[in-house]
Amino acid sequence: MKAVVMAGGEGSRLRPLTCNRPKPLVPIVNKPIMQHIIELLVRCGFTDVIATLHYLADEIETYFGDGSEFGVRMRYTVEETPLGTAGSVKQAEPWLSDGTFIIISGDALTDFDLRKAVEFHKRQGAMATIVLTRVESPLEYGVVITDQDSRIRRFLEKPDWSQVFSDTINTGIYILEPEVLSYMELGKNYDWSQDIFPQLLKERKPLLGYLASGYWCDVGSLQAYRQAHYDALRGKVRLNIPGERGEDEIWVHPTARIEPGVRINGPAVIGSHATIRRGAVIEEFTVLGDSCIVEREAEVHGSILWNGAYVGDRVRIDGAVVGRNCSIDRGSELLEGAVIGDRTHIQRSSLVFPHIKIWPDKTVEAGARVTESLVWGPRWSRTLFSEGGVSGLANIEMTPDFATKLATAYGSYLGRGATVIISRDAHPTSRMIKRALASGLMSAGINVQDLRSIPVSVSRFLLAESGARGGVHVRISPHDPRMITVELCNAKGAILDKNAQRKVENIFFREDFVRADFVGVGTLEYVPWTVERYTERLTELVDCKACHDSRFRVMLDCAYGGASAVLPSALGALGCDLVTLNGFSRPLEEPRTAEEKERSVLELSNLVKSVEADIGLLVHNDGETMHVTDHTGRPIADSMLLSIMCMLAFATGDARVVAVPASAPSVIEQIAEGFRGRVIRTKSDPAALMGLALADRDGVDLIGDTEGRFIFPRFHPAFDAMISCAKLIEYLARSGKRRLADVVALVPRYHLRRADVSCPWEKKGEIMRRLTEEAEQGRADFTEGVKVITDRGWVLVSPDAFEPTFHIYAEAGSPEHATELIVRFREKIETLCS
Repeated sequence: MKAVVMAGGEGSRLRPLTCNRPKPLVPIVNKPIMQHIIELLVRCGFTDVIATLHYLADEIETYFGDGSEFGVRMRYTVEETPLGTAGSVKQAEPWLSDGTFIIISGDALTDFDLRKAVEFHKRQGAMATIVLTRVESPLEYGVVITDQDSRIRRFLEKPDWSQVFSDTINTGIYILEPEVLSYMELGKNYDWSQDIFPQLLKERKPLLGYLASGYWCDVGSLQAYRQAHYDALRGKVRLNIPGERGEDEIWVHPTARIEPGVRINGPAVIGSHATIRRGAVIEEFTVLGDSCIVEREAEVHGSILWNGAYVGDRVRIDGAVVGRNCSIDRGSELLEGAVIGDRTHIQRSSLVFPHIKIWPDKTVEAGARVTESLVWGPRWSRTLFSEGGVSGLANIEMTPDFATKLATAYGSYLGRGATVIISRDAHPTSRMIKRALASGLMSAGINVQDLRSIPVSVSRFLLAESGARGGVHVRISPHDPRMITVELCNAKGAILDKNAQRKVENIFFREDFVRADFVGVGTLEYVPWTVERYTERLTELVDCKACHDSRFRVMLDCAYGGASAVLPSALGALGCDLVTLNGFSRPLEEPRTAEEKERSVLELSNLVKSVEADIGLLVHNDGETMHVTDHTGRPIADSMLLSIMCMLAFATGDARVVAVPASAPSVIEQIAEGFRGRVIRTKSDPAALMGLALADRDGVDLIGDTEGRFIFPRFHPAFDAMISCAKLIEYLARSGKRRLADVVALVPRYHLRRADVSCPWEKKGEIMRRLTEEAEQGRADFTEGVKVITDRGWVLVSPDAFEPTFHIYAEAGSPEHATELIVRFREKIETLCS
């Protein structure tokens, strides 16, 4: 049998380590990852190897040559342009047509017994076998479910937590019959998981999954790179570590020179021709590459030093990675997570702070305190985007220099010459960050149109109308008043989808920024009459005559937010008799915590009764969210408000199709059926709801969630509490229902409950797999998380995308039954967590 080693990887997330070498040549315990894979293939009886190459292909060919030094016959195919994971293998078809062959990644670390996988493949008569393993967090991999006969039933590439249905993932190791290659044309781009395997599944070909035992790690990040070393030194993965293994799990090459008085605590690896001077300390989980020199009284703790690194007297290195031929002069210190690129010279008594990256061929002057990367700025160790945008502690994580870098990444993604709309809320920190964002965009050649301080809803509307390529809005986070959120939007005003977010993230972390020259720097323009344009369009979408005829008395609380500049005049134009509370901007007093919002609703309730208003409206969260009370001051629950809005939209003929999250009450379907309407269920995150508004703008009339947020796609595809307030007034006027309590009485009774359960990150994938397997035995829905439908109601379990938490929602005919469902599934998750 032949083996194909996929070795075209660029390894962008491992930069700066991969600036000068392809990812398969990045060393683990002093051998390239791909060499460990070749040694595994030899152990399993594969000696005829074809390597598919792309990035720095010559480097790999030079290192492995004809393969004789490594006990194999090596041949190569080179992609001039990327052909995808499958298209690259098609190029090697002339060498693969004579029988079963295996494909394995050259930049992932494993010790699977590949012979057992091949035996399984042949015994089952498979056309294609995917080798599987189980991981704690499956988000970055292809998730797979097989049936009892090991046939693959379902798979999904790189899901988010709401889509995870298993912790069993595709390792990128495939055993194939030659006829699989007939599904491709030479020179075209194909991907195994997105093109070939789905086709085999569609044609019901024998596509099987083999769950392998052993170690597997996709060395896809700097953290994973360090972890792979620690695992190798602990013996978790079977590798041929160079050197002679001595006491305390210390591997020392025979040519290494260790002077008396050196202390080495294992596990550790000392490479060939390495020199360690008297008084030096090498602590556990340290790897010294070939020809490294560690001078007197230096201390190296849990660090990885590549070949030729020099460590001066009294240097201290803690948990860092030091590239090839670097010099760390005496008295310097590298702190946890620092990554130093090849041939960097850190002069004496310098301090490199935690998680700093220094690109190759740089010099750090003596005595310097390196608090940010020499290329641009500090590296964040987590995912850049969270729900709604990029968030960080104000002026601690979300600083002006970070904001500039983020904007430059976004501008580089859009391309020079594009126009971007930029805006903010009224908080002074938002103003500071917005100005930094404008600078970053202009440095990338982006023309900026500044709307100044306006609600995010107005900004998104104007963006959709403007013809600009994108938008940026800065505001205090709706979830935490200490946080700043930067929202990046597409040309239609919706939050960037996950594909666009990943592209911006890649540019940000790789720091591959576009820089305009001095004549190509973008322009800055301030845009006038923004509120007037928004208000004019809003009144065009509302039946003003019906509103004028009804003349509702409205108690409006603008919560000191940006809506105060828009909503009072808009509702006044609809003929409302308006009593306004907190109707001016005072950003430091806006209600932001749950307790503050609850107090605001209570205050509104009391005032509605005092002024004998027909309805009370509270608008906050930068004009995105509304809460409502009836004429008695009774607050309307957010799920009930969603049901009411759907009923009124159907009843007035304003909507035929509405979209709601999987967690919304099922009475909405009952309401729709009574008006011959239709309900679409979708995920609850803002990007998904806005994405649906964009994808089916003419087909969906109303989109809402269970937090008081609504989208009217004909207006613009984003949450907007101001148009929502206006439409609610219109619906009541046109339906003849002056009092909201009368509409509430028409909604079928339901009982909705919610609970949150804490769960370790590493358990979430396993729990979702268990719940999915159990749910598939009965009635279930997987629109978001796992929704189990019972005779008494339903229960939805959804993993939080950003917290170690599960959200449980249940609906039933009685509060007791809803609570019973919550308790049952909460206890089930707690048991699986233990």
